Amino acid sequence: MRIISGSHKSRQIKTPKNLPVRPTTDMSKEALFNILVNHFDLDDVVVLDLFSGTGNISYEFASRGALGVTSVDTELRCVDFIRSTAHNMGFEAILAFRSDAFRYLQNTQNTYNIIFCDPPYDMDGIDAIPRIVIERKLLREGGWLILEHSGRQDFSKMAGFSQQRRYGSVNFSIFTLPDELIQ
Repeated sequence: MRIISGSHKSRQIKTPKNLPVRPTTDMSKEALFNILVNHFDLDDVVVLDLFSGTGNISYEFASRGALGVTSVDTELRCVDFIRSTAHNMGFEAILAFRSDAFRYLQNTQNTYNIIFCDPPYDMDGIDAIPRIVIERKLLREGGWLILEHSGRQDFSKMAGFSQQRRYGSVNFSIFTLPDELIQ
């Protein structure tokens, strides 16, 4: 796993073998960030990274100057790894929390420019994530929820769906707040 761009460009991150994760591939991560840099000034974003696993996406945002990155995972080993890696790399913008992603979404009072969500592909209830984000208005104006998923899932009929991008076996569905919810 490597950081693609920013202050820590090309830096390799060695992850422990015992973490129960499926990191976003470098190819799909690079393609996604190529889209993001054309839509957002990444120096000015506040990011929520749900099911953060190794912290791969969090480090990429931090390396590119994000104002704040909140990493959430249920696995304590993942959270400890993210905290340690963020500290060792000097990423003060990253805060890592151990929590259930659904509970976090239901309880947070924060709003975000970007919410990146990479749940296990076979997890039940993934379709609740966009619904909760939209209903609770957790995105700032112009913000995106990016949901990584397998090609077997189709979110195109859900409220707030904007677009889907596919990179090999990795799919990203992007959601925005519907116009009627923007104040």
